[in-house]
Amino acid sequence: MRQPLIARHSTALALCLVAGNCLAAPDLRAVVDASVKPLMQQQSIPGLVVGVVKDGKTAYFSYGVASKDTRQPVSENTLFEIGSVSKTFTATLAGYAVATGNLTLTDPASRYLPALRGSPFEHISVLNLGTYSAGGLPLQFPREADNSQRMISYFQHWKPDFAPGTHRLYSNPSLGLFGYLAAQSLKQPFDQLMQNTLLPKLGLKHTFIKVPNDQMKLYAQGYGKDGNPVRVGPGALDSEAYGIKTSASDLLHYVQVNMRPATLDPALQKAIAITHTGYYTVEGMTQGLGWEMYPYPIKLEALVAGNSTQMAIEPHKVNWLTPPQAPNADRLVNKTGSTNGFGAYVAYVPSKGLGVVIVANRNYPNAERVKVAHGILEAMAQ
Repeated sequence: MRQPLIARHSTALALCLVAGNCLAAPDLRAVVDASVKPLMQQQSIPGLVVGVVKDGKTAYFSYGVASKDTRQPVSENTLFEIGSVSKTFTATLAGYAVATGNLTLTDPASRYLPALRGSPFEHISVLNLGTYSAGGLPLQFPREADNSQRMISYFQHWKPDFAPGTHRLYSNPSLGLFGYLAAQSLKQPFDQLMQNTLLPKLGLKHTFIKVPNDQMKLYAQGYGKDGNPVRVGPGALDSEAYGIKTSASDLLHYVQVNMRPATLDPALQKAIAITHTGYYTVEGMTQGLGWEMYPYPIKLEALVAGNSTQMAIEPHKVNWLTPPQAPNADRLVNKTGSTNGFGAYVAYVPSKGLGVVIVANRNYPNAERVKVAHGILEAMAQ
């Protein structure tokens, strides 16, 4: 599945994306260069890697450095924090719990965490948590509750602003609790399930929640808005909501098994189908578990709007799909992710076998990531 197409810095080899349809490497590189080079300068991004796939064939384009101190160049093997793209991994673990008969999405959240009995979570479903529709859980935990010791108490005392299921409000606590309950249903700690069960089953060998000591040399240094070095710190449900560190190579493999899951075991195939199921629509977007989906082809303006700050911080009324909408290979599937020092974006179209991942060691606006990815996908679709 991971068939290298070109040397990263070659301009002479042909980029054979599909049998009988070879695109000269300089042509695609020119598209990527034209988007990425000015972006890195404008946004002061030290290092960025683009990975692309078409019909199982992959290519990587690497720019800049993993660290401004060491000047080590980035590559498809450099580890980046991917922020909320982690939510799609969490959703896949929850889908696996459903597929193995341990978790039921329509159950109240309190069924899997007795400490929530007597709270509003008696009337909030697991699915509400997985789709940000619990009733107004905020984007972030309040500072005083942003640790493992106090987060349960926070949920016990939280009061919803909306009736469950009526509004979408993007939320780390919501998706984080969703992952926590999935782990509870499987009777193992979340980090252990992710590292020892899900990631190996997905064929990911270079993806971590906690980067091992022997891999630290590959872990890019992130840089904050002030240009100073920063990496993600501990927080309540951090592993579940934004904890994954991975390489462009592994992330592109993850895209490929999401588009073509037939090589995975049956429970994991079902898990991926559960994450690609459409549960409701909102402002032109169809909400899956972790993933967000759009009709394809899609105009750039619509994709930028769907990944805007407004969509992330404001509540939106939702239209539930009854029954839920089965996975549709003709949709564009995407997710953004950020930490204080990193920015990531993933987009793919299963019916076309097209995918792109972008990872960088600086957080920069979602709109800029979407523009780059949209242009690359359009070029590859020709």
